[in-house]
Amino acid sequence: MNTKIVLKTLGKVMRIAALLMLAPIICSLVFREYRVALNFVWTAIIFFVPGQALAMLNAGDGEIYSREGFAIAGLSWIVLSIIGAFPYIFSGVCGFIDALFTNVSGLTTTGAAVLTQPELLPRGILFWSCFSHWLGGMGVLVLIMAIIPLAGKNSMHLMRAEAPGPQVEKLVPKMRRTSLILYGIYLSLTVILFLLLACGGMSIYDSMLHAFSTAGTGGFSTLSSSVGGFGSLYSEIVICVFMFLFGVNFNLYFFILLGKVRAAFKSEEFKVYIGIIVISIIAITVNIAGLYGGFVKALRYSSFQIGAIISTTGFSTADFGAWPMFSKAVIVLLMISGGCAGSTAGGLKLSRIMILVKSIGRELKRVVHPRSVSVIRIDGKRVSEETVSGTNIYFTIYAALFLVSMLLISFNGRDIATTFTSVLTCLNNVGPYLDFSSSAGTFAEFSAFSKIIFCLDMLIGRLEIIPMIVLFSPALWKIRA
Repeated sequence: MNTKIVLKTLGKVMRIAALLMLAPIICSLVFREYRVALNFVWTAIIFFVPGQALAMLNAGDGEIYSREGFAIAGLSWIVLSIIGAFPYIFSGVCGFIDALFTNVSGLTTTGAAVLTQPELLPRGILFWSCFSHWLGGMGVLVLIMAIIPLAGKNSMHLMRAEAPGPQVEKLVPKMRRTSLILYGIYLSLTVILFLLLACGGMSIYDSMLHAFSTAGTGGFSTLSSSVGGFGSLYSEIVICVFMFLFGVNFNLYFFILLGKVRAAFKSEEFKVYIGIIVISIIAITVNIAGLYGGFVKALRYSSFQIGAIISTTGFSTADFGAWPMFSKAVIVLLMISGGCAGSTAGGLKLSRIMILVKSIGRELKRVVHPRSVSVIRIDGKRVSEETVSGTNIYFTIYAALFLVSMLLISFNGRDIATTFTSVLTCLNNVGPYLDFSSSAGTFAEFSAFSKIIFCLDMLIGRLEIIPMIVLFSPALWKIRA
């Protein structure tokens, strides 16, 4: 392990994070929240000063390999989570634990809430909450790699440690160019969404913040009643469509830009994604039609909620906690699956589930035909045995972490459904949980200990387990010979 290159890169990350504080500072000044603006200035200084010192370290050859990539990813998210909580504390919004929970929830695009009345928050603080969704959506390190070179020729190791999904592929030969393309698509879709919302009657402020939250598939809103509080069918449709779009693998958008439209729509994962959405909408619409006095209204609410859950955005327009048990069961399954690999959505990722299902099918075939030789293919391409093995290991660790988290959260004394879905929603970066007897819940009532466990779950889920787990492995920190 080259500890100096880890610290040097972490310093660069902190410097960029300090510069990103300029956005909430400007917002605070626009709304004449001068004290809040000063709080963000202090936070920027806390980021920048040690970041500058670390960035000046002499790191030898300056190359990042697999171990350094995991260490940088894990440490960067932990540092950004802690320091990014300071504006909440400085502004007197909440204490350290709630501030940490809120910032982790924002950066990991979970959207789990402990601050239950966003209307009462300073505009600059609310801007930071939603902006953190956007920063964490595509990945903080991917953003920074698009701005400055971080890792030389081995930058793939850094992106692999942060990017969602079982496999990470370059769109073009150079990794920094890939980062620029991904963030170009991400930014373009965000701007289009912002303009559509602004044209539909939302204020510039509300449009911008909901565009940030939708793009990052986070779910923080400017209203405690979420998107449903605007009472606008137009805004619901626009946000619903974009929630589905941000749950799609961004590589497909790149293929479309290259004119390879057929290749994009032939994606197996994309077909499964669309199939699950259509089937879920139909099933829930039929199931809840009686609650809303007809098919059309039920279709409106079911479509939006399916989009919010499968993309792990977590917005709401209806009290889906009061829906029939069948609809709740479908929602829980969508919380687990999430969207496509390479998207801003959370969850296990559909491509990973597809590999697992095909792996199980192959093993069952081997039981019947022991001498048969078969390979797993996705989109006609062979999936390496390393990827298959990694996927199986991922599911094993995921299940173990889930059970341990449930055991620890159970000390709160909540019912089994609340305990189950609260852990599920944090580990999969979804947002709201279900208590199966009333509306979707917030996390304000959980103990400080539980909130720390939830923070760890959110970070582990966003970095897809491995970087956070190996960060605490002694083998990772051994000096390279």
